[in-house]
Amino acid sequence: MNKSFSLILKLVAAVIMLQTLFFKFTAAPESVALFTKIAGTQEATVRIFTGILELIASILLFVPNRVWMGALLTIGLMSGAILSHITIIGITHNNDNGVLFISAIITLVCAVLLLHKNKKQIPFYNYS
Repeated sequence: MNKSFSLILKLVAAVIMLQTLFFKFTAAPESVALFTKIAGTQEATVRIFTGILELIASILLFVPNRVWMGALLTIGLMSGAILSHITIIGITHNNDNGVLFISAIITLVCAVLLLHKNKKQIPFYNYS
């Protein structure tokens, strides 16, 4: 995987995660409704904490020798998002035609590819 393709993967994943932060951090009605379905009375805590983790993951994707951390965190976040869509939210939320669900899948795929490319950065990875 060449540097240009890696950069595209990082940008796609980061842009998708970062563009949702405005909605999470400003308590936009769509975001509040989505996280209320997931977390009930803990909606605000889960929404803000998720946003903070997505911000950290996005930054780590661009830190040399820490890409694997950003990718691993992104994989965890997007796996949770996809699982939430499948089990709680539904594929389509608020008449979005599945855009959030598809965005989570695209982000997950980018993160998996980045983790694979940067696996030798992982200190506990046995690549012998």
